Amino acid sequence: MINLDIAFVIQLVNFLVLVLLLNVFLFKPIRKQLADRGDLISGAKQKSAAVDKEVQEKLAAYEARMREIRAGAADERGVLKKEAQQQEAAILEKARAEAAEALASIKAKVAQEAQDARRLLKESAESLSADICEKVLGRSL
Repeated sequence: MINLDIAFVIQLVNFLVLVLLLNVFLFKPIRKQLADRGDLISGAKQKSAAVDKEVQEKLAAYEARMREIRAGAADERGVLKKEAQQQEAAILEKARAEAAEALASIKAKVAQEAQDARRLLKESAESLSADICEKVLGRSL
């Protein structure tokens, strides 16, 4: 059986004093350090979440601004393209008008030259026919 004598009581008191001393000098500082580290980690997580939220907000604002800029650029591109098409149509119309004018001038010139050539040929034909008749008949007309 177990003897409960004075050695047991001394060991029990010794154990309780040791637990009390370890608690004061070892366990409490360790628990405090762990709690401080936990607070530090918690603060870092909160700061990280705040920074992440801020980054997400800035990214969303950036993407919205990029959409606005792209839409504006597309509108401006459409306007410039329409203006370019109008200028192209005006240039083509001017070129057609100039070509039609030049063609009309050339046709008039060709018609005048043809008329001059006909008149010259008619005069030449009359003198030539008179010469041929004189040669065929052998006398002058």
